[in-house]
Amino acid sequence: MSQQAATDTLVVYSDYVCPFCYLGRASLERYREQRDDSLDVEWRVFDLRGGKRDDDGEIDHDADDGKDEEYYEQARQNVERLRERYDVEMSIDLSRDVDSWNANKAAVHLRQTHDADDARAFHHAVFDALWQDARDIGNPDVLADLAEDVGLDPDEIRDAVDDDGLDTELRERFDAARRAGVRGVPTFAADEHAASGAIPPEQLRRLVEGSNA
Repeated sequence: MSQQAATDTLVVYSDYVCPFCYLGRASLERYREQRDDSLDVEWRVFDLRGGKRDDDGEIDHDADDGKDEEYYEQARQNVERLRERYDVEMSIDLSRDVDSWNANKAAVHLRQTHDADDARAFHHAVFDALWQDARDIGNPDVLADLAEDVGLDPDEIRDAVDDDGLDTELRERFDAARRAGVRGVPTFAADEHAASGAIPPEQLRRLVEGSNA
């Protein structure tokens, strides 16, 4: 049986409105703090609610996606369990009414036009704004404020949200993720291996560092 080799790069498929993505980010940061070597993390956007969008791209909240109240109650319990395990601050446990489309457009724009530090700062600010402060990250004004808070031009973010070309870019990226086999988020991928869910740091270590880690 072949052995999984270590890698210095981790790809993370994520959606801002997914609480397990927020929790998975916390687990990832714990793992990175434990490492002696640096780890490059490539965040890739994903549309968790893509199956509920209508022809205009808006989320149809009445569309049946197979998730009933029992499903959401179980999700809340899992969020609370992981929140305590990873000692994560969260002011809400689910975010069923917020649309991440605009936030994803802004994030993709920054990754294409700015250095990694700027893109990373905005990425973390969006996550924290939703899950710590319960702000509507689908609102362009909120996104502009977050950009300004991390030293970026707020008008640039508003322009990105209005850029129809980025809508096409997002659809292509979401399609590429599904072709790659991503069905849910977070999904952590290292070389040809992947794991889904807010997995603990020790599992991330095995994924990144190989089967002998």
